[in-house]
Amino acid sequence: TPPEDRLAIQTYLTPYDEATVRDAIEKELERGGQVFFVHNRVRTIETIAERLRRLVPRARFAVAHGQMHGDDLEDTMMRFLKRETDVLVCTTIIESGLDIPSTNTIIINEADNFGLSQIYQLRGRVGRSSENAYAYLLVSKDAMMTRQAEKRLKALMDFTQLGAGIHLAMHDLKIRGGGNILGFSQTGHISAIGYELYLKLTEEAIAELKGEEHHEEINPEINVDIPAYIPAEYMSDIDVRLNIYRRLSGINDQEDLEIMKEEMRDRFGPPRPEVLNLFSVMETRIEMKKKGITRLDASRASLVLTFSGRTMVKPGELVRLAEKRRLKVQFLDGNRAKMSIQKQSAIDALAEAKVIFRDLG
Repeated sequence: TPPEDRLAIQTYLTPYDEATVRDAIEKELERGGQVFFVHNRVRTIETIAERLRRLVPRARFAVAHGQMHGDDLEDTMMRFLKRETDVLVCTTIIESGLDIPSTNTIIINEADNFGLSQIYQLRGRVGRSSENAYAYLLVSKDAMMTRQAEKRLKALMDFTQLGAGIHLAMHDLKIRGGGNILGFSQTGHISAIGYELYLKLTEEAIAELKGEEHHEEINPEINVDIPAYIPAEYMSDIDVRLNIYRRLSGINDQEDLEIMKEEMRDRFGPPRPEVLNLFSVMETRIEMKKKGITRLDASRASLVLTFSGRTMVKPGELVRLAEKRRLKVQFLDGNRAKMSIQKQSAIDALAEAKVIFRDLG
């Protein structure tokens, strides 16, 4: 969450033009501010600085880059910090760690050669006060931009509002592809199979290399005729709803579910009936995971349970429980059992299933 008085950085994408550069610097000087001019080529940075001096004679310029002697670089930065210079012509050396509230214009030369996160970091060096801040992304007029560069610059122009960093990061991940978790590659093709499946395959490969037996996590399926979902009227933002669904699906114990319930009450108010039903389904699902039950088909007249090959529940235990609760049990095949019940509604049937699962060993 940005500070209360923080304003979005106004970003412009334009071909390199001396009139535009001069106007941007003059405009910042008129309001008593300072400017970063980023040129990421040490070999030509002095030439660029000299050209800018001729362009804006009244401005005081300094040059900073990573190949300078440490003392000289420190002296240059301290003079800029004390506002003894107006424009700092520099490389990407400034991209992180700098907080200079008086600097509210940044001009990035040859922006098409930068990575998305790099430009985002550079742009973040301005707009660190309540002043309007400006970022100019300059592209060489004769530049032959790659498709990737076009996508990066378009993303930067699309996501300029405060708090858009996460959306920009996700967009960057889509452009580059996810990296190899068990290697040095920072780009890859996770998107071809999906992140969840990639992690699953990685876990299986690690277990095989360690000589361990890999057990796939049980993901129970519940079929019951009740409305169990998060209504848009209760939670309007679709991204938030999807995130909540994802978090609910990963909960494995009742304590974590209670924490989740409390968070939702605090953020969105008392839950609707559909949300309460969803909680009931998740509670049942947690018990099914513990008992090794892969599927539940629940109706007012019966409960059909499907057991995994790794279930710890013995048939005799199921019969004993059925006798205790005066239910009729029918074994349909090797891993399915049907329990006859008489309930007023599907919600009552789900509640009955939850009690049975908790009583099973």
